[in-house]
Amino acid sequence: MVVENAFNDLMKEAVQKKVSDIYLLPQGDKYFIKMRWQNKIVLYKILTIIDGHKWLNYCKFKADMAISEHRRPQVGALNWYEGNHVYSLRLSTVGDFNAHETLVIRIIYPLTSMEKSLYLPAKTDRLRKLVAQRGLILFAGPTGSGKTTSIYQLAQEYTDTSLVMTIEDPVEILEPRFLQLQVNDKADMGYEELIKVGLRHRPDIFIIGEIRDPGTANAAIQSALSGHLVFSTVHAQSPLGIIKRLRQLGIEPDFITQAVTGLVYQRLIANSDKQLKALMVVNEPGELYGQNKYDWRDWQQNLTKLVEQGEIDEQNIEKYWWG
Repeated sequence: MVVENAFNDLMKEAVQKKVSDIYLLPQGDKYFIKMRWQNKIVLYKILTIIDGHKWLNYCKFKADMAISEHRRPQVGALNWYEGNHVYSLRLSTVGDFNAHETLVIRIIYPLTSMEKSLYLPAKTDRLRKLVAQRGLILFAGPTGSGKTTSIYQLAQEYTDTSLVMTIEDPVEILEPRFLQLQVNDKADMGYEELIKVGLRHRPDIFIIGEIRDPGTANAAIQSALSGHLVFSTVHAQSPLGIIKRLRQLGIEPDFITQAVTGLVYQRLIANSDKQLKALMVVNEPGELYGQNKYDWRDWQQNLTKLVEQGEIDEQNIEKYWWG
């Protein structure tokens, strides 16, 4: 099949480059295939409208999505195999006002050790000390900054002695050693409901995909206060922003002090070999109380150090100077 072969060629190039996302975008009378590579959008191929629809139908069929639906949002998943490796693909489609669909494919790569995917891996020493205290450890950073990957890498280290449960929307990384639950709002199985159900399984480690509303925030806090180790992500632009986000979601300062043990902010930055690695900064809430603006000096010193060591290009200093 022509489309199948072309799709496999695309995937081979994408995984070789460690592309994070693939886009099939309608523009005028064409479809553009683009890739997100090293935090940049690059063009891969231009298709006719007819060929673009063939690509869409092929991908939707493989991901068990409704081929006849062109306007309403759909999500799907499939596994793509290359040699002995399996890559999980998460697909999402939505139609524009002309009923021309856009497709986004997120590529989930097999996990490596945390040390191999981080700049300055000694930073994980402090993170592991916070893990030992249990409580809620929150990760922040832009979309696609590797937050979920870092959480999974960290939780993997404890699977021999701990029960790890995840609640996500959707499940992004398949990990057979975890008990993984997926949000299904149509079945009234949201984050808040699944957290309550999950607690009955008495997990040692809870991974909550994202705290996005007051109910989920409160459930995560209560889980941490009951003695669990809880990992989650929030939308914030700094460690201090994580605290402010919890306050916006109605969490009182006393509960933040009691429940939250760690605040992690990270970004993915290309190294000198054009491979993405994460730079992170780790704080405890008590270090940030009284601050109106986050102090980026530690982060900036680390960036400068990486440039001096030749690990990243100097042009990245300006781009990532403020997180």
